Amino acid sequence: MGECNMDHSKEDVLKKFESQREDLPENLSSQWVSFLENDLTQSDLNTAFHLLKKYDLASEDERREREKKMKELFHYY
Repeated sequence: MGECNMDHSKEDVLKKFESQREDLPENLSSQWVSFLENDLTQSDLNTAFHLLKKYDLASEDERREREKKMKELFHYY
């Protein structure tokens, strides 16, 4: 995941989640729904967007790493 200086809205993250949902493990998909119901910081929105971005094209190793980071992000909420 490269550096991005763009701020992503909650709507951006929700759209990205919906586009990647079928490729996410079921347990993470339900955690995303709960996570997105929270009042999220801009930093967390940006992180969430980039964890989801092109998830479907990521290698298995990359997916596992992103899933670990997703769980860490969800832990704060």
